[in-house]
Amino acid sequence: MLNTEQIRKDFPILSRTVYGKPLVYLDNAATTQKPVCVVDKITEGYYHTNANVHRGVHFLSQEATDAHEAARRKVQTFIHAASPAEIIFTRGTTEAINLVASSFGGAFFEDGDEVILSEMEHHANIVPWQLLQHRRKIKLRVIPVLENGELDMEAYRSLFNERTRFVSVCHMSNVLGTVNPVKELVGIAHRHQVPVLIDGAQSVPHLPVDVQSLDADFYVFSAHKIYGPTGIGVLYGKEKWLGQMPPYQGGGEMIAHVSFEHTTYNELPYKFEAGTPDYIGTTALAEALGYVSAAGLSRIAEHEQFLLRYATEQLLAIDGLRIYGTAREKGAVISFNVKDIHHYDMGMLLDKLGVAVRTGHHCAQPLMRRFGIEGTVRASFALYNTQEEIDVFVAALKRVVAMF
Repeated sequence: MLNTEQIRKDFPILSRTVYGKPLVYLDNAATTQKPVCVVDKITEGYYHTNANVHRGVHFLSQEATDAHEAARRKVQTFIHAASPAEIIFTRGTTEAINLVASSFGGAFFEDGDEVILSEMEHHANIVPWQLLQHRRKIKLRVIPVLENGELDMEAYRSLFNERTRFVSVCHMSNVLGTVNPVKELVGIAHRHQVPVLIDGAQSVPHLPVDVQSLDADFYVFSAHKIYGPTGIGVLYGKEKWLGQMPPYQGGGEMIAHVSFEHTTYNELPYKFEAGTPDYIGTTALAEALGYVSAAGLSRIAEHEQFLLRYATEQLLAIDGLRIYGTAREKGAVISFNVKDIHHYDMGMLLDKLGVAVRTGHHCAQPLMRRFGIEGTVRASFALYNTQEEIDVFVAALKRVVAMF
């Protein structure tokens, strides 16, 4: 079991008060708080090892380069990639998906080709493909979501045809908490010779990920959702695909030779990392991954599942409360509404009682339309949350409901 009392000491922000109440932070699906070691790593980088990476011959540059490339290897190990060349640093999940849609789509798609998405996707895994539609006139096919929040796998199988070129789906829903059977999704697609991108923004902080075991062609995630800094993320891609894809952006770092007549591109992974990388952010991400590894993903999952079960039981005892997403495999996210109380009003009043939750459509408007709602209240849990915090949350919720 996790020692949450000790863990919470690593997160000073959790000792804050809000409106005179102890902070109960339950907005972890949006972003997680950062442990002291991650913030210290950022400070250390700027104060002691700040120099532009690669090509520099002086000591600081080489030291910063070594730390940056060590971070790449750390990510490779964490998600079990075959090679550090398959790890591309991006600004986050959103940029990583845009990179694949633009580069892979531009290289391999033709007018009339089809991409399969799901009804539960975050806008970051919808809009980039729509942008591609303007250039390639591709068609988007959508896997329906069942009433319990699971994907309709029979419908998924039926979507494939001779024009299917790509599948892009989330590993875990940021609204429903549904953990999708991505290995099965990938296997079905590969039987049709169709590559798959998995959006792991919500799954990587909670589940062990082995991209080789999943056989994912692409896997993407963001640092800030796994206790790391904002503005840095990861695109994993199989080397066979990355090698064939054209660069996403041009400039320094991604070149081998430039003349006004012709430019050749750098080797992987640098071909996709134009400009000065966030070498401070990458080392802080590596520190965050080390922190999670030390805590143990299996212990984190066990703790979060306990909180999920306990919170679900307490919430369902509230008259008129409906939870959206009751999948058999579910992460530590609960989205709900109570009677006809507006989710925004609920979230605002909970905030006054010190409880931070997320309200709205959660960048998943098609999913909201699927359930006939405008938005939900969402509580999401992390390794530092406690049973006592759930009790405070539920008591605050009951108080808010009584106001209406």
